[in-house]
Amino acid sequence: MAAHRLWPGVCRLFAMGPELGSARRAYSAFQAFTEVLRLPSKQLTKLVFPLQELHGHFVPGSRPDLHLNIFHPSLEDIARAESFFTASARNRIEYLTSAVRLDHAPDLRHPEVCFIGRSNVGKSSLIKALFSLAPEVEVRVSKKPGHTKKINFYKVGKYFTLADMPGYGYRAPEDFVDMVETYLKERKNLMRTFLLVDSVVGIQKADNIAIEMCEEFALPYVMVLTKIDKSSKGHLLKQVLQIQKFVDTKTQGCFPQLFPVSAVTYSGIHLLRCFIADITGNLKTNGFQFS
Repeated sequence: MAAHRLWPGVCRLFAMGPELGSARRAYSAFQAFTEVLRLPSKQLTKLVFPLQELHGHFVPGSRPDLHLNIFHPSLEDIARAESFFTASARNRIEYLTSAVRLDHAPDLRHPEVCFIGRSNVGKSSLIKALFSLAPEVEVRVSKKPGHTKKINFYKVGKYFTLADMPGYGYRAPEDFVDMVETYLKERKNLMRTFLLVDSVVGIQKADNIAIEMCEEFALPYVMVLTKIDKSSKGHLLKQVLQIQKFVDTKTQGCFPQLFPVSAVTYSGIHLLRCFIADITGNLKTNGFQFS
């Protein structure tokens, strides 16, 4: 979606108003998203479609294939997705429980997504950003990096649950592999694993633990690049190229398109919400375009 093509969609959104949803929470989410839509075109692209904005910095004619159009939702779809992450009396978003083993996890029928990553990758900050439309949600954070020993579960209305896995690497729980491996292998309602990679340092040796588990169990997973506000543009472009090459040549189950995000500037957060709402079967956009 090129920047100059954004504005017809913006105009349609302002014209649609309450038609995006009859429920009050849907309209409330729409109102919040209209503030984003008021941004100038380049700023809107950078905030909502950061991978596309990065792609525009490569020299024309030598731009790499970053698979920009595999998940290609409309602005209307992204606006509708906001409603699933907006708390209301009818859409309770809350911390549910914690578990040290899979047999302690809540037995739920809702679709589930899980977030996994190294200690200090920014996982808790990202979850807080995703739940920013529900500020009352208590996102569990350990006082010291790597001290989280449990899987934390969050309920998003009647739509899906989000599982926050313990961080791996520095001071990871001794039984980390057994705990996470069992969850990934046996959690029947798990729809997608979101593997967080620090965009400042790229894929590290410790990240291969999670990658190898996802590949071994043939699980669909996505790479989310965190902290994109922390690097210079040149360094970030270099990391994106390296990670994209890794995904294209070294993985089988990873979604080809990367999702760069910032929990500070909220760049990429709206698109990631839309992706989650879609793959859990709640939004049903026409955003997926496979060649």
